[in-house]
Amino acid sequence: MATITGPLSGDAKNTVAEALQGALVDLIDLSLVAKQAHWNLIGSHFRSVHLQLDKVTDLARTHMDTIAERAVALGANPDGRAATIAKSSRLAQFDSGWVEDGKVLATIIDILDGISRRMHERVRATDEADPVSQDLLISVAQDIDKQHWMFQAMS
Repeated sequence: MATITGPLSGDAKNTVAEALQGALVDLIDLSLVAKQAHWNLIGSHFRSVHLQLDKVTDLARTHMDTIAERAVALGANPDGRAATIAKSSRLAQFDSGWVEDGKVLATIIDILDGISRRMHERVRATDEADPVSQDLLISVAQDIDKQHWMFQAMS
């Protein structure tokens, strides 16, 4: 059986693998939470919130693939299984049924704030361990921060 190895080993590999796995969990669940809100959204600001939720979903899906592939390139196994996401996610979840636009905005703002804080922690954690992975995490943080601002401006 072939084994994937990468340029990192020891503590550096473990630090980066942990940061990338945490980012992957956040991004996968963000895509799911955003779509759940997108499908069940109601309220006078439906259209603008509905469209912005699609942008969040798209950015999460794009970045999750990049993050997972970076992990593989380093010889770490990304785990995006539903059970792993359910067990590991820190994101608030919407109840089933219709969700008012104001509640969606408040919840998504809180979710993006938490992800932003964790991404910035991951950026700091990977500073010396792997600047390449750090650069990817910086890109994720930049896009999350932008969406956080946009949702705050809508509320």
